[in-house]
Amino acid sequence: MNEFFDALETRSPEQREREQMDALAGQVAHAQRHSAAFADILQGVDAAAVNSRAALAQLPVTRKTELLERQKAQRATDPFGGFSALRRGPAMARLYASPGPIYEPEGATRDYWRAGRCLYAAGFRAGELVHNAFSYHMTPGAFILESGAHAVGCTVFPAGTGQTEQQLQAIVELKPEAYTGTPSFLRILVEKAQADSIDIGSLRKAVVGGEALPPSLRDWFAERGVAVYQSYATADLGLVAYETSAREGLVIDEGVIVEIVRPGTGEPVPDGEVGELVVTTLNPAYPLIRFGTGDLSAILPGACPTGRTAPRIKGWMGRADQTTKVRGMFVHPSQVADIARRFPQVKKARLVVSGEMANDQMCLRVEASESGSALQQQIEAAVRDVTKLRAQVELVQPGSLPNDGKVIEDARSYQ
Repeated sequence: MNEFFDALETRSPEQREREQMDALAGQVAHAQRHSAAFADILQGVDAAAVNSRAALAQLPVTRKTELLERQKAQRATDPFGGFSALRRGPAMARLYASPGPIYEPEGATRDYWRAGRCLYAAGFRAGELVHNAFSYHMTPGAFILESGAHAVGCTVFPAGTGQTEQQLQAIVELKPEAYTGTPSFLRILVEKAQADSIDIGSLRKAVVGGEALPPSLRDWFAERGVAVYQSYATADLGLVAYETSAREGLVIDEGVIVEIVRPGTGEPVPDGEVGELVVTTLNPAYPLIRFGTGDLSAILPGACPTGRTAPRIKGWMGRADQTTKVRGMFVHPSQVADIARRFPQVKKARLVVSGEMANDQMCLRVEASESGSALQQQIEAAVRDVTKLRAQVELVQPGSLPNDGKVIEDARSYQ
């Protein structure tokens, strides 16, 4: 039995990088021609020159807030805000609404979301039945996994959410081999089956998403005979990364280019450092260039032990948008980055907000290559200039701040 979904998974890293960078230049040109939003965002950019990660890093990051703003501004004429390269008709199979609402298109191509790769890595195979418990209502989650199951050759039971007793009856009678849905609902099904002595032993594997899967919960499923694998996909991007049998991080999908950037900026961080996941999709139907997911992760060293050669990420590590309100004023991660950029001696900065309610205190902890009160006072002045608030500045040794992606830490007591 072939262990890999296709030959792309075992390309040499050098071949993958070369082919993706070649495709990137074409995707930027395509976005400029067929997406009104990116014609504006990338105005003046020479697409042919965007053929390296360094060149990609010079382009602006488009975050979901900007996508929503453009959609709202163009509701009457274009619900996609100029981002979709598709128009209604045979090429657009469906369109969806995510909270916001943000509208997303689905192209009519096979395995449009590229989820087949994820399911195959989890052991899903042709001829099996998949119990799909993602919601089929307005959002694309169920359709992302269903299209992936079809790409593998599986049949799908569209269970959706809720109606636990009916779902268990269907599992008993149809005997699906696999489950897709949230881990929390799978746990509800398993616990209910155990409590009522219902045999759902046909379920041996699952791909879950939409929620965090802590190791303790994955072990809980394994003890009950279900091997559970994580998927990381979004309505905008499709599959971004997926877990393999190695259980060592998530392998990045072949159809996207992933960068990890310092929160609040578009600046890539070194491999291993936690930052915001920024994704460029090579999907021509919805050509998102440097799309900020708002999620934190980090690149893992080395390749997956299964033989897949794409880079890996640690998985979901929290949210990158750490904007907080201090003394009635919003403070943004981008402001902290702006302060740090003013001083070449500063390598990293972390704003800690502490105190009790109505008594906010700010301390900017700074990794710097030099010390001294003069630098400290200059940074304090920069904080006041950028945020309009006063803060204490603490100079610390390089490498002493936590590697958790936090630019703003809210350590206040709200009791």
